[in-house]
Amino acid sequence: MKKLLALSLLLITALAVFTACSNDEPEENDVTRIVIGATPRPHLEILNYIAPYLLEDGIEIVTREFTDFHIINPAVTQGDLDANYFQHAPFLNASPQADDLYMLGLVHIEPMGAYSHTLNSIDELFEGAVIAIPNDATNGGRALLLLQTHGLLTVDPAAGVVAAISDILENPLNLQFEQLDAALLPAMLNDPRVDMAIINTNHVLNATNLNPMRDSLIIEATENNPFSNGIAVRVEDANSEVFLTILRHLQSQRVYDFIMREYDGAVLPVFTP
Repeated sequence: MKKLLALSLLLITALAVFTACSNDEPEENDVTRIVIGATPRPHLEILNYIAPYLLEDGIEIVTREFTDFHIINPAVTQGDLDANYFQHAPFLNASPQADDLYMLGLVHIEPMGAYSHTLNSIDELFEGAVIAIPNDATNGGRALLLLQTHGLLTVDPAAGVVAAISDILENPLNLQFEQLDAALLPAMLNDPRVDMAIINTNHVLNATNLNPMRDSLIIEATENNPFSNGIAVRVEDANSEVFLTILRHLQSQRVYDFIMREYDGAVLPVFTP
């Protein structure tokens, strides 16, 4: 009986040593895998650029590409994504998921511009011209405010950044508006029914060969612009070291330099590295 007990203890000890040695080996779960949804340019490009550096910190990011703004926030709240990088704070604040998501930090701004294949200057805009604008509240309002900045409209100041067509107080040229999903607006430049389209710069970069700084008829100023883009996470992840590490990489000197190098002023960093 004593020999049997001694043998059992020996086997238990050997198993414990084997297990301890096995745990010293690196495992795949030492790397934290984070799935982030993003629109193609510049967001996805920026994420892909920092991916190797994040891996050095034990974080693997897997990106999912979207062109439809409206499904990316629900994908985070429903758990299909861990975070997203595509939107500005007014868009997030106006979304149905606003209470469940948190803007962790801002990275860049893409000034919105107006484009046309038939007008060579904004001064050629004529009475009754048809302008295509985004159909979501914040980017549609942003388009109207851009026109107001250039003296083409007057919008009710009480409407703020979510100004709607119904908030237009003065429209001297009787401009007409067609509201469409933002991703469809580049194609409207080839539609003979549309004289000008006001398009989010990420869609310009992704779907056209236009240079926003050279080819836009008018473009937003960047100073005091509230439409900076950032990374959004679920509220419960707001203090997660993993996501704060991702933000640190997004707001790094190397990303600052990458943005300045790659986008010719059409995308600008909003952080100080």
